[in-house]
Amino acid sequence: MADESFLHNCLFFTANRLSRAITKIAEEEFAVTGLTPMYGYLIRLVNGTPGITQKELSEKLSVTASTLTRFIDKLESRQLVERQVHGKTVLVYPTPKGKELEDVIRGASKSLQARYQAILGIEASTQLSIDTEIASGKLGEN
Repeated sequence: MADESFLHNCLFFTANRLSRAITKIAEEEFAVTGLTPMYGYLIRLVNGTPGITQKELSEKLSVTASTLTRFIDKLESRQLVERQVHGKTVLVYPTPKGKELEDVIRGASKSLQARYQAILGIEASTQLSIDTEIASGKLGEN
């Protein structure tokens, strides 16, 4: 049998494994919203900052501009957000239908957090979030 210990010491492998595990849990918790977790968080940002620019959204969500455009296209087709163009700047606003989802999205987000905190513990999950944020920031600079 081959030595597989390298998998447990490889940040690439362990980070992807963590990503798959948390994504599965997040999708289960967000199912009640009818949205994926990313769409839910996008709507929360738009609801919290009506008129936010697409550039700001892309930075806050750590996605490329083209990916964000596809996300907004989808949400616009579902009448949850709307875009307004001001010169070269595109602003994103919530629709009444998008605003109506705020409470259920917040509930899904809280359920997600409660679920992983129950599994990992509050301190461990908080520290993991901090460490992951720091590491992704450093790795993203290169």
